[in-house]
Amino acid sequence: MADQHPRTMLRLSLYYGAAFALIGIHLPFWPVWLAAHGLGPTDIGVVMAVGVGVKLIVNPLVAHAADRRGQRRPIMVVLALASMAAFALFGLADGLAAILAVTVLFFAAWAPIMPLAESLTMMAGSAGELDYGRVRLWGSLAFIATAVGAGYLLSGRSPDLIYWAILITLAVTVAATLGLPATTAPPAAGARFAPFEVLRDRRFLLFLLAATLIQGSHGVYYAFGTLDWKASGYSENVIGWLWAEGVLAEIVLFAYGARLVRRLGPAALIALGGFAGALRWWLTGTSDALAVLVMAQALHAFTFGASHLGAIYFIARQFPAAVSASAQSLYAAIVAGLGMASSALLAGRLYGEFGPSAYLGMAAMAGLGGAAATLLVNRR
Repeated sequence: MADQHPRTMLRLSLYYGAAFALIGIHLPFWPVWLAAHGLGPTDIGVVMAVGVGVKLIVNPLVAHAADRRGQRRPIMVVLALASMAAFALFGLADGLAAILAVTVLFFAAWAPIMPLAESLTMMAGSAGELDYGRVRLWGSLAFIATAVGAGYLLSGRSPDLIYWAILITLAVTVAATLGLPATTAPPAAGARFAPFEVLRDRRFLLFLLAATLIQGSHGVYYAFGTLDWKASGYSENVIGWLWAEGVLAEIVLFAYGARLVRRLGPAALIALGGFAGALRWWLTGTSDALAVLVMAQALHAFTFGASHLGAIYFIARQFPAAVSASAQSLYAAIVAGLGMASSALLAGRLYGEFGPSAYLGMAAMAGLGGAAATLLVNRR
């Protein structure tokens, strides 16, 4: 097993690097492309909501198939190819209806891939081959590189470059998926729909509530952070660095993640993320001074990094490998799907009505998530 350790680490790290290079362009700059094609704040909120909402339906179905087969890589390869083909259709989309239709197609293929990758990574981790945080941080590094690089690339240029940059990174992701290890899990036994088995765990339901509130509190930031900072007079270069700063803080946390999990436990890390979110969004909503934004972005280490790391380890400890794909996919579908879809819709309305003050609603949401996670710490 020891000689497989560096190879497994490398192959998984390359996948995370490729996938998050794509996200580093899509997350901060896709709303700019949408705005350039005539969509207003409410329309952008709808598109973002539909995109992540697709996860709620597709992820559990794909995960059930993966758990029944005990395989991850073959399914991921097919989905990656389908994602690239679907995204190419944005080049032909004109108007809200067409963009929504292509968004559904793209996320139906793209959304299930990452939960399968998380399951694959934790399966290797449970075999003693790797530290999840040390693999995952390469995704964060790639996010920084593309967020900053895209900022420089887009400065003074056509927003259509965003489309081409994402399409290229999708092709790289397909190649990286082909190189993933072929680790398998025992096929899930029984005829019952695997996600239903996972949802019978009451502690998991409390976990989903906490994680949904905390990750959902990023809604205004993800949908309108770039547009808001542009309205405040910041250039694409500065905006790219602000996004990168948040992920750099996240990388530091991932590098020491295993120690934090051992010291605090997964549930306490999630609670820490929620309370840090309450502070972060209050700061962002009450000031657009660069010094304050820099301080707030550093808290991304906790609002996303600590809460996500805690969630991944919580799932790995709570469920056996045979249903790990279903557990990870439910986390993605409900937290990053239903939660983020609802948050994106709310963000569109709040930002359209209140502008930057919409972040204060996100602060309240994060605080409630932290409180729910605190209950999780004491519940066995």
